[in-house]
Amino acid sequence: MNDIGVSSLHKPDPVARAREVGPAIAAVADEIERLQDIPEPLISRLHESRLFRMLLPRSVGGDQVEPWVYFRAISEIARYDGSVGWNMFVANSSALIAPFISLEAAREIYGDPRGLISWGPPNQHRAVAAPGGYRVTGEWHFSSGYRQANWIGAHALVVEPDGSLRLNRFGRPTVRTMLMPKSRTVPIHDWNTLGMRGTASEGYSVKDVFVAEAFSGTREDPTLRRDRGPLYAFTTQGLYAVGVAAVALGLARAMLDAFIELALEKTPRNMVRLADSPVIQSDVARREADIGSARAYMVEILQDIWEHADDVEPIGTSDRARLRLGCTQAIHMAEKTTNWVYKAAGTSAIFIGTPFERRYRDLHTLSQQIQAREAHFETVGRILMNGDPDGTFLG
Repeated sequence: MNDIGVSSLHKPDPVARAREVGPAIAAVADEIERLQDIPEPLISRLHESRLFRMLLPRSVGGDQVEPWVYFRAISEIARYDGSVGWNMFVANSSALIAPFISLEAAREIYGDPRGLISWGPPNQHRAVAAPGGYRVTGEWHFSSGYRQANWIGAHALVVEPDGSLRLNRFGRPTVRTMLMPKSRTVPIHDWNTLGMRGTASEGYSVKDVFVAEAFSGTREDPTLRRDRGPLYAFTTQGLYAVGVAAVALGLARAMLDAFIELALEKTPRNMVRLADSPVIQSDVARREADIGSARAYMVEILQDIWEHADDVEPIGTSDRARLRLGCTQAIHMAEKTTNWVYKAAGTSAIFIGTPFERRYRDLHTLSQQIQAREAHFETVGRILMNGDPDGTFLG
């Protein structure tokens, strides 16, 4: 008898659903890392939990949850495995293209209950405008969740029939997303990384594939979206950063919990039990405050922006900057906590299979990502003091 996911469907709260499926993720975490894929029956259970559809519009069968609920659910999943948390947030981020393509195309993609989109970040590839759509050639990398996806996106500049680049309303070359069945792409198995190995964020190539206009859209102008409401007033870049921050804090939470459990048992040579050391007690409390305050700050920012977000207009520069600040701070506090735990655990943290080593590798792979850049603090500080008179910060 197969009852996978049945009980999950009766829990309306995504955080509760994430917590319920968590032990099943933890049970196959080693297999996820080894195979670089999410095995059955777990992948089916995750689809039935609808956690891949938290940011998908209700107009195409999604749950369209509040961003702080999404943040907490992704963080909960990442406690059990960073790679699953990462691919889940990327799948949700990719679903944000749905309001920017035709309703019929979005329903074709997501009418399949296992419909998922994966893509690599924008590069300098170009799609050639053709009657009724575009012709696409090139290769993209860092496509997290490629192995679970059945649709693939290719971001590209658009070359018009006269050879010129298509411009957006801001006067800059537009970046358009072309969606195609995964069967039209060729995988490039190049994901040999220190951490986040289970994401299989590999590459793919495309050769002269025609993409119909209905299956393309641009996310760079929030006013072009079809679905209204405060969730889609957030920029896609901002909600992407929320996902990264959620994974980081989930990993840090798991690391700190594992250390507390270790400290109750471990007595280093010529020392007292770790849990009885005043220095360790103080540092654990400080790390608890670091990740707790980062999490609370994120929730506060998301709720505050939501309360005054317009139903149509995208959120303004100050809100985008605050959100960027909260996400960057959360990632840095997660990294600080992870570093402290790894050092404090001593040799208990260096062996493969401990509760520490994979999370340490995962967090430090995450921290190399653009969302963790130190430069974000400079950018936000400049906006807080001088604004963004040129309108170049998109968040």
